Amino acid sequence: MPSERQTAVQYYVGVDVGSASVRAALVDGSGSVVAHAEQPIQVWEPRPDHYEQSSADIWAACCSVTKQVVHGIDASQIRGLGFDATCSLVVVDKQLQPLAVNCEGQNHRNVIMWMDHRAVSQVERINATQHRVLNYVGGAMSVEMQPPKLLWMKENLPESWEKVGYFFDLPDFLSWKATGVTARSLCTVVCKWTYTSDRGWDDSFWKMIGLEDLVKDKYEKIGNHVLSPGEAVGKGLTPEAARDLGLPEGIAVAASLIDAHAGGLGVIGADVKGHNLPCENQPITSRVAMICGTSSCHMGVSETPIFVPGVWGPYFSAMVPGLWLNEGGQSATGKLIDHVVRGHVAFPELEMKAAASAHSIYTYLNSHLDLIKKSLPVGFLTVDLHVWPDFHGNRSPLTDLTLKGMVVGLTLSRGLDELALIYLATVQAIALGTRHILEAMQAAGHDISTLFLCGGLSKNPLFVQMHADITGKPVVLSKEVESVLVGAAILGACASGDFASIQEAMAKMGKIGRVVRPNHEHKRFYDKKYEVFLKLVEHQREYRSIMNSL
Repeated sequence: MPSERQTAVQYYVGVDVGSASVRAALVDGSGSVVAHAEQPIQVWEPRPDHYEQSSADIWAACCSVTKQVVHGIDASQIRGLGFDATCSLVVVDKQLQPLAVNCEGQNHRNVIMWMDHRAVSQVERINATQHRVLNYVGGAMSVEMQPPKLLWMKENLPESWEKVGYFFDLPDFLSWKATGVTARSLCTVVCKWTYTSDRGWDDSFWKMIGLEDLVKDKYEKIGNHVLSPGEAVGKGLTPEAARDLGLPEGIAVAASLIDAHAGGLGVIGADVKGHNLPCENQPITSRVAMICGTSSCHMGVSETPIFVPGVWGPYFSAMVPGLWLNEGGQSATGKLIDHVVRGHVAFPELEMKAAASAHSIYTYLNSHLDLIKKSLPVGFLTVDLHVWPDFHGNRSPLTDLTLKGMVVGLTLSRGLDELALIYLATVQAIALGTRHILEAMQAAGHDISTLFLCGGLSKNPLFVQMHADITGKPVVLSKEVESVLVGAAILGACASGDFASIQEAMAKMGKIGRVVRPNHEHKRFYDKKYEVFLKLVEHQREYRSIMNSL
């Protein structure tokens, strides 16, 4: 008879720090989420485009949700822990205590969030250098990356700058809190800090942009020990972290991932046999993982480096070991939909009717669209209503953070029908933006046949169908809705040694749920919508040019 040890289920804990909450999941070796917990975290917006958080608040939430998901589980069955998080900047002083990233001197607010756009002038100066490292971020660095934020801090908070002990990307801060080891993940330093897997840090870049003091201490403050995602960090969980998290001391802790990359890991390697998909029997390079939440990221991998103008990368081994990663993105997607819907004059009516029907506001809006469409396909309702979705600037493929949102086709109507239509047009605009990104990737050499969606917006059937119809590609949804958490757990599984590689864990723990196929009869309509979409940004640039001539 097999021993109890051989037959016991083995579990892995995945912890995901998003923009507004921390989530944890207990995941088994087949990729099934056994338990799940979530807790909100605080965001401060002290002034426009400044977004800050507290690393202490974030860590406390990580501990709370982890304790919840492992409650009642035999500790011997928990084999590994993996973290993912937004690519926010965490600052601690030389005593390893939180250090203010704000003019108010509030030390507990020591995190500059990923979506913070305070460093506009700094990123413009960095891009003006045309340094060679910029070739690996689509030709222009984003204000959401870390070098411009570091430069902003040096120039605007000189007292804090002198006190800095370490700058961490948030995923690396979490692995440090768990293990006491300051090693950084290859994912974070390559994707957000300009590190390259072959050359490491480029001294000339940091000196050129005015951050030569980071070079002097051999990059101690930003990381001179780099591990591959999923590699075991140090000696595992420290006694203090074990008590905080409610986990066994010494269990394996993995080098972490940025949240979008964890989502990609959770879906992109799934076995698709029997689903009649164009990516079946094709390499993983024919797939794009799209992680859609507050913002959206479009992750495509290739066997050789592909340089895509306006799309981040190529980054070697930043998500899937041995493959190059390109990362497109939209800075505001879920946040934009919420902004448009909640800001509409008919929102109180929507909220009341949705509550009365015991549905979410978006389920109710989708049903309302079905009521008003009559004989038309739902998508055709926006024939005279068009949205350009860059209310928070364009990340890809135009890399223009000065672009603004646009709506064409408004009337004086103020009711629920009009709210439903502007909601639909906004969802379509986001999907049209995805098509714009995919076309840029394909023009540069990617061969993409299938989209793999995960994240909060993938739970919205209208959002998913619009992406299938507008891109003309089938959309695969994972069996586990919480694919980002599965991706984090995959890291823990690899660190434990239970899987030989990330690829093996991806194939065994990533599972397909359902496939949403495009309606090709609607192709001509969406081709025309796309023509209008591209005209909108042309017009914005034209009127901006006229006004700039004053």
